[in-house]
This record gives sequence, C-alpha cells and structure tokens, in this order.
Amino acid sequence: MSEIRVDKIQGTSGTATAITLSGANSTVNGTLNVDGAVTLDTTLAVTGVHTVGNNAVATSDGGSATMSIIQGLAKQWSRCQDAAMTVKDSFNTSSVTDSATGKGAPQFTSAMSNANYCNVCGGDDKQDGGGVMVCTIDDAVSQATSGYGLVNKKQTASAISIVDLNQNFSSTVFGDLA
Repeated sequence: MSEIRVDKIQGTSGTATAITLSGANSTVNGTLNVDGAVTLDTTLAVTGVHTVGNNAVATSDGGSATMSIIQGLAKQWSRCQDAAMTVKDSFNTSSVTDSATGKGAPQFTSAMSNANYCNVCGGDDKQDGGGVMVCTIDDAVSQATSGYGLVNKKQTASAISIVDLNQNFSSTVFGDLA
C-alpha cells in the first residue's frame, strides 16, 4: 500500500483546503481538530466514555430553539424510606440526616455553586393511605451549597400534620454544580 505524507495542504490561494475522506471505513488516528461546523449525513456511533462539555446544546423538535443539556440534568436526587430516613437509592448524595419527626436533610457529595438551586420533592405514606402526603422544602433549614432540608406533611380530612410514619421521601435538585 502506498502512503503520501505532507506537513500541510494548502489551496492555490494559500488557504487551507478541505479534505474529503471517503470509503466505508475512513479513519483519523490521533486528535482531529475542526475549526468550523461539522455536518454528519448519518448516525455517529460513539463508544466508550466521552466527556460532553458544558456548552453542549440540544435543538428543539421544531428546530427553532436550543437548550443547554447541562442545565437540564438533575444534579442530585435521593429516595428515602421509613422513619429513619434510610436511603434506598441516590445520586450525588453523601447522606440524608433524620433531623426530626417527618424531616430529613440530604447533603451533597459535590456542592452546588450557590444556594439558589431548584429543589423538587415528593412523598407518600405507604402505611394507611388515609391522607394526602406533601413533601416540601423545610424552611427551618437554610438551603445551602452543601444540602437542604425536607419536611413530609400529611393532610387528612381533619388536620395537616408533620408525620414520621412509613413514608417515602424523594427529592431532586436542578442548578449549577460548583
């Protein structure tokens, strides 16, 4: 097989010339640096572990808007069960403290960049189903870059109470990591 080796290919005007790779298995070994846009006319298969930069965007279904992929990802979540706040599964959660009756305090493994992140939570009572469970942010706990507080409330026909029954807590955080 023949090889052609050159240091640089230039067009007649002195500018860089586009290189077209063709064939079933065109291969670039090493790093491929592209200064302009790249358009693929087929599916790009990516294997192994790859890093997506914080500037990655997704185009809307209609194609008229874009969204930052990183901004749309959950940065922390946890699911706890029972009065002892037993963590059943989690992501970016170092611990969940049982801080009082019906209250928990998830702590992050990796901190948030500020305390103004969005927290979405929910809860339920598996014990008797005799009321509506609402899991909310615990205002008595300052939301911090290291974690936040939750409170599980049960509303029945006669009262709203903070409960520590056979409940489930689930919470998710969206925002910027430090």
